[in-house]
Amino acid sequence: MLDYDQEAARYDATRGGEPRARAAADAVLGLVPDTARTLLDLACGTGIVTRRLARTGLRPLGVDLADGMLRAAGPRLDGRVVRADTRRLPFPDGTFDAVTAIWLLHLLDDAEPVVAEAARVLRPGGVFVTTVDKDAAHLVGSDVCALVKPYATTDPADASARVTAYARRRGLHPCGEARFLGHGQGRTPNRLARHVRQGRVYKAGGAELAARLEALPDPELPRPDPTYTLLAFRSA
Repeated sequence: MLDYDQEAARYDATRGGEPRARAAADAVLGLVPDTARTLLDLACGTGIVTRRLARTGLRPLGVDLADGMLRAAGPRLDGRVVRADTRRLPFPDGTFDAVTAIWLLHLLDDAEPVVAEAARVLRPGGVFVTTVDKDAAHLVGSDVCALVKPYATTDPADASARVTAYARRRGLHPCGEARFLGHGQGRTPNRLARHVRQGRVYKAGGAELAARLEALPDPELPRPDPTYTLLAFRSA
């Protein structure tokens, strides 16, 4: 996994910046009830998405475990940030009207503890909104996709079926779905090859996959942007 303290300084610039953040936040807010007054954003990162979740009567609170991310998020969220592990949140049961987890669950070996905590801190009738199927979103039919597809995880931690099952076990029921474009997230062969060599993705492919990616035409040209999926679950 990445060192997110070190990654904080370049996180926004390498992940679509404001256009991607705007698209994500708009999609999330479309699934959060207008009556919500308290929102907790899990793994808020630099706060670039979290700050856009604010609207009349709704002020988000960001949680992250990386100090570097919180230093970036703090000014954006007027200091409304808390350092915490998303698997052990420092809040009483039934604290929030909404909980969000954007680009978090795919990073985990087991997403169930995070879903369980989200359910615990939700008030009755509250909504949990999360991205799912992140790796699948990057399979856009490009030449890059053709090379990496055989190495893709068949049952990732954020698979929609798995997340839905976790949610149901905790009394959360599906109540909505949305999609948004991952602006600036189209993969380039060379950048993806570096990640493969670093063991960050498609580990089974190793050096052979990295070399094949680097041999593709236009290795610095981004392929099409992914379209991400959000699922919403309501607390009973």
